[in-house]
Amino acid sequence: MMNPKELAGKRAVAFVESGMVLGLGSGSTAYYAIREIGRLLKDGALRDIVGIPTSRETERLARELGIPLTTLQEHPCIALTIDGADEVDPQGNLIKGGGGALLHEKIVARASEREIIVVDESKLVPFLGSHFLLPVEVIPFGWNICARELERLGCQPTLRRGVQGPYITDEENYILDCIIPPAAELAPLEKEINNIPGVVENGLFLGYTSLVIVGSPEGTRTLSL
Repeated sequence: MMNPKELAGKRAVAFVESGMVLGLGSGSTAYYAIREIGRLLKDGALRDIVGIPTSRETERLARELGIPLTTLQEHPCIALTIDGADEVDPQGNLIKGGGGALLHEKIVARASEREIIVVDESKLVPFLGSHFLLPVEVIPFGWNICARELERLGCQPTLRRGVQGPYITDEENYILDCIIPPAAELAPLEKEINNIPGVVENGLFLGYTSLVIVGSPEGTRTLSL
């Protein structure tokens, strides 16, 4: 029996059509979708697909599976992106960035006509920040000043650590993991965070989601947004 993540990932691929430019998301659930796309291409059920990966790990997987890749410079309009999330609220707003790819993921989401989010039931929350910290990507120069400003917003930032020092993103930045202050309004908070000099982007994805596919041991369902 397929696990819930695999069910959700494979269900999303039903929306993929031949000739599409696809955004290829990151994370364990999105990877099931990418593997299914690779299988369908190999079998001839899909043709003329090109993908834009959201992380180096996704790029490696896509190349391994024989999925042709392109860039936003060559294809600035993406028909469909399939991606995962760390949290999903009832309105389809997201926290993303647990895997460190939030910057590329948000750029790709912004360029996409449709964004399908694939998750298992554990990612559904009544409000964002219920279980997962909000990642904020910052440049290394003056990251402590960014942290101080985030502290003033009530976000209680913590520098994410890797194996040998600070965690480094694909763009060679740092990540500060933050709480979402109680009763914070998400849209104003997103703007306040991004207005801090040195902040590159944050993991609040508001208004990007077209469809959420939720996997469970019983099958899949979609959220009405």
